[in-house]
Amino acid sequence: MKVGLIFFICVFGSALLFGGCAETPVRSTCESCHQGLERASDTHADCVSCHGGDPGTENKDRSHKTMYGPKNPASPEHWEQTCGMCHAYHLGRVKSNLMYTNTGMIKNTQATWEGEDGRLYATSAGEVHDAAGEPLQLRDVRALNNLSGELYRKFCSLCHIGQESNQSWAGSHASGCAACHFPYNDNGTYQGGDATMNGKWPHSADHKLRALPDNMACFRCHNRSGRIALSYQGLNDGNNSLVPTKGGEPGPMMISGARNATSIAPDIHFSKGMDCIDCHTSRDVMGDGYAYENMYLQTEVSCQDCHGSATKRPMTATIERENDEALRESNNYQRQMQQGEQMVLTAKGRKYSNVFYENGKIWLQGKRSGKLHESKVITGTPEHSIVGHERMECYSCHSRTVVQCYGCHTEYDQSKQGMDFVKGRETPGRFSETEDYRMLYPFPLALNQRGMISPVTPGCQTFVTVKDRNGRKVRDEYIANFKGRQQLRFAPFYSHNTGTRAIGCRECHGNPAFLGFGQHSLEGSSIEATLICEKSEGKPLDGYLTMDYGRVRAYSAITRENSRPLNGGEVKKALAVNLCLACHEDPKDPIYQKELDYRALDTCLGRPLSAAH
Repeated sequence: MKVGLIFFICVFGSALLFGGCAETPVRSTCESCHQGLERASDTHADCVSCHGGDPGTENKDRSHKTMYGPKNPASPEHWEQTCGMCHAYHLGRVKSNLMYTNTGMIKNTQATWEGEDGRLYATSAGEVHDAAGEPLQLRDVRALNNLSGELYRKFCSLCHIGQESNQSWAGSHASGCAACHFPYNDNGTYQGGDATMNGKWPHSADHKLRALPDNMACFRCHNRSGRIALSYQGLNDGNNSLVPTKGGEPGPMMISGARNATSIAPDIHFSKGMDCIDCHTSRDVMGDGYAYENMYLQTEVSCQDCHGSATKRPMTATIERENDEALRESNNYQRQMQQGEQMVLTAKGRKYSNVFYENGKIWLQGKRSGKLHESKVITGTPEHSIVGHERMECYSCHSRTVVQCYGCHTEYDQSKQGMDFVKGRETPGRFSETEDYRMLYPFPLALNQRGMISPVTPGCQTFVTVKDRNGRKVRDEYIANFKGRQQLRFAPFYSHNTGTRAIGCRECHGNPAFLGFGQHSLEGSSIEATLICEKSEGKPLDGYLTMDYGRVRAYSAITRENSRPLNGGEVKKALAVNLCLACHEDPKDPIYQKELDYRALDTCLGRPLSAAH
């Protein structure tokens, strides 16, 4: 009797738990109206387990009344009862993921506008765990009643999965899980096979679940701010607005905000046919279950993972267990990984699910395409073993461009109403923005949070104007305090616009703009910046260093802990290399495999010109 009861409970409980992932369709009245609607996937055959509703009535209003959504059952307000019922592991990761919580964005905005208050705010309140496994309380950003809280809720929040964005051409997306797995088209309308839904807005382009999102799913959000989706694909929205570029028409591509994207050289990985998800792991995108305060802490991939460093080849580990995560994640790939295969490890020591070592070579499999790409290992090559370059990030030399937006003038007008997307209603206070200047190249370098020399970009270079409810200015082009004083800021940044050919040695060591001097004039032992904003007299926008009679001074900060501009000694050493480059311009030259002897340089320069060669 007990055995029979236990068997019944187990079977019935399993049916409740896994009903949403049944492979056999459950017949319902949904299909009598929605004929031609695409099945989400082979394992998502039951309408009701995802969407809810009453499948037993033919009355439309009654059947829809108890639906989740009804358009998007994967949105955060429903995902505990929908996606999370079958995918609890994934949901647990996403709920603490920066793509959802946005703790880093809110924290950095606070640091820029008012200064941090020691608390962490997120899209919604809740307890998560930090990387050490300790409980961490996130406060609801609705309670952040200051300029940075308003800016996030009224400007930034639409670009991430906590909120649906449905009014941006080429930038709309669903919220929650559907933001990545049910991509929108450019105008956010349904164009699938269900005649009752055709052309309706806002909806995903069709009803097919994408287990492996394509590049356009990333593009819907990552075409603002750092614009990495644009740079990766070889696009730039620049300063041209809608100025015609070909045949009297703007183009070649129109994107959200009535911006005109023109062509630049794409990232080499994009040129080879690689998707964003081919480099980025699911733990980068969906999180690993722990909460991080900045995206660079959550990201687990690096160039060295596949290409090695000057002294170390890529790390590998063998798939030994039948439940290894690399096996599970590769189920949707063209080629599934097998036990015994030797997988390349990420910078955090976890296995990639699509990068492996075979026959003495590193191979990356395109997750969607199945195409195999050989990864060139640079370990031991002379041009990557130059003494003094140990602190260089790979992308300091190999970035083709870095998006730099200088002079962001933001006005907050409390006499006007603005939509608070998190609260879901209009409240007093509307934001507007203008910018001074944007450029791609050259780009400044500084020390990042890892103590490595990397590109930096304005982050954020904000001049704030605030009007009260009577329209009177209470702040006029105010530069916020950072680290105890009013100063502009730059942030370490990887532009996702990589090339195989590195920036030339003469260019990097001979152009002070790369060292942080911006556009400049050079006179004797002084370097004076020239791109001056009328609201920031004496503090040029596109750099953070000046040199006055050989003395280097920094006037802007580099954000992130342990980051800083290059100091005077580092600047002078970098410029001194020009003396060598006059004769030794090949980076493979053996002299660059040993430390520079400045006394030898003095001796060389003191010799008669006739004996110099």
